[in-house]
Amino acid sequence: MIETQNSRPLLETRGLTKAFGGVVAVNKVDFKLHKGELRAIIGPNGAGKTTFVNLICGMLQPDTGQIIFRGKDITKEPAHIRSRSGIAYTFQLTSIFPGLSVTDNVRLAVQTRVLSGLGYLGSQKNTRVQSKVQSILDKVGLEKYAMTQARFLAHGDQRKLEIAIALALQPSLLILDEPTQGMAAKEAGETVNLIRQISRDKTILIIEHNIEVVLDLAQRITVLDKGRVIAEGTGSEISQNQNVIDSYLGTSMEKM
Repeated sequence: MIETQNSRPLLETRGLTKAFGGVVAVNKVDFKLHKGELRAIIGPNGAGKTTFVNLICGMLQPDTGQIIFRGKDITKEPAHIRSRSGIAYTFQLTSIFPGLSVTDNVRLAVQTRVLSGLGYLGSQKNTRVQSKVQSILDKVGLEKYAMTQARFLAHGDQRKLEIAIALALQPSLLILDEPTQGMAAKEAGETVNLIRQISRDKTILIIEHNIEVVLDLAQRITVLDKGRVIAEGTGSEISQNQNVIDSYLGTSMEKM
């Protein structure tokens, strides 16, 4: 359930700006995301989408502006503190431990979050961890690959594993960067269904180039172009916005 627009946002940015040399990648972006939303960020290549979420996650520091998460200013906090605060981010390029089993990939994340360390586990704590791992694998549909080395998974299943690792951190906000990139239609459809399922009890922010996926999933869409927000609204509103059509959707819709 989405909180009303009158409630305090889960995430807010105020005048967020980041430049690389003479190129302003994110330009005074004001943004609000409420608890329970499934929001998409779209825009042409070079629009500043990935830079924007890297600022939110702490992978980059802004030149100016603020980032407010759950009512707290986190602008200067490092990435690992933001992760502990409840922000999980899956990267555009799959980031897993290829030599470990699917179970061990997720177990490491569960232990980090639930037990705050990877040392010796007593039997009771070990049971808690294993139960949590099994629950997450069931949720993302990887239970049959539990003992498979991650390197041997198909691309779509590796992306599911990355989402599983993010869920193990028990985030309040899950950010997915190009979750269907490089997938065949069947894999993309499975991933869309998984994201929709997760969104029942998680706030999700996705960056996605596939307009069909965006229109299928997102309750609201934010459009960036040249580092600025040029439009925001429902899928219907965005698809009829002339500025968006001119800068992005015109060529994207031709490919559909």
